[in-house]
Amino acid sequence: MSILDIRDLVIRTADGRTLVDHLSLSLAPGERLGLIGESGSGKSLTSLAVLGLLPEGMTMSGSIELGDTQIVGASERQLIRVRGHDAAIVFQEPLTALDPLMRVGRQIAEPLGRRRGLKGTALKRAVTAALEQVRLPEPERIARAFPHEISGGQRQRVALAMALACDPRLLIADEPTTALDVTVQSELLDLLDALVREREMAVLFVSHDLAVVAKVAERVLVLKDGRAVEEGAVRDIVNAPREQYTKTLVDSARQLESALVQRSGR
Repeated sequence: MSILDIRDLVIRTADGRTLVDHLSLSLAPGERLGLIGESGSGKSLTSLAVLGLLPEGMTMSGSIELGDTQIVGASERQLIRVRGHDAAIVFQEPLTALDPLMRVGRQIAEPLGRRRGLKGTALKRAVTAALEQVRLPEPERIARAFPHEISGGQRQRVALAMALACDPRLLIADEPTTALDVTVQSELLDLLDALVREREMAVLFVSHDLAVVAKVAERVLVLKDGRAVEEGAVRDIVNAPREQYTKTLVDSARQLESALVQRSGR
């Protein structure tokens, strides 16, 4: 049984341009799939479509079955029910994803209160536990802070804590490490790996960087211009890509990793 099953997904702009073209993919409970491609390949739009979060003016057709819910054509009430429960998302830039006028603790408390019915001391303890789980030091201080008062790496951990607060069966990670430096990026990937293993969650990991995807995913789907061009186990894609486009992505990842190693050795 699949936690996520996408069939013939088409995403179009208001003027009729096709941005995702008959895309199909399936994700089993506990499985990790990497969705990779260059900017504009349709990978982030696909991740947004799964939760019914496409930008205004865009339309989608086909089928997206998330658990027991058909997302295509779903009402806002249905979408609210699955967000956070069946699937949750972590975005690329947490400073824009978090409410700048709301303290961190309150932002985590909202889904916990809404979904779990927690109040008072129990809610406060759950917020602290959520921050501790993503390995944030001084969780009480972080809870009292506004997003701009903590670092980028800490903000991304807060966003991860919010996403995991209601124990979703699927975590969508949309370029979650792009805005972070190499050291913080590595720490966040290790944390993400540990948490999803512990919870046996499925993961849809979106990135343009195959080297990053290889640290998280078991299987990779390569997108180009909104179409799937290659799919397979991470090892097979990295060692023996069939398509020239995929080979270019592999070569770019190797060159970048080599440059980072040389820089760190200086």
